[in-house]
Amino acid sequence: MDAAQQRHRLIWWGILLFFLGLVEGMFIQAMRNPAMGLSAHVGTLMSGMFLAIAGAVWNDVHLPARAAAATLWLALYGMYGSAAGLVLAAIFGTGRSTPIRAAGLHAAAWQEALVDFALTSGAVAALLACVGLLWGLRGRAAAM
Repeated sequence: MDAAQQRHRLIWWGILLFFLGLVEGMFIQAMRNPAMGLSAHVGTLMSGMFLAIAGAVWNDVHLPARAAAATLWLALYGMYGSAAGLVLAAIFGTGRSTPIRAAGLHAAAWQEALVDFALTSGAVAALLACVGLLWGLRGRAAAM
């Protein structure tokens, strides 16, 4: 996949995630934990914007082909994984990973473990994607 395809993919998946965040907002009150649902709504919107912005600057990211591919997939997994973890936390009413928003709620052990995994692995992937983007953007400013 060339840089133009990677750019297009980041923007497309970013706009889709943003759209899903908008739709998700209509169901906040139906979630077991509406306060967490609001956090999931905002987090999903922000994740979608991150992907679209990453796509918008992708032409300025200068990385070897493998590093660029890794950065792209880490960004996609990180944003979608984190968004999914937040939505599941709101639907299941989990509390272990999000104690401030949990309001004392707890869910089945498998639900807590699934949310823990999604939020933790998503966060690690997102951080690594940011490192890749920052590395690719370093020192490339055009002379004014």
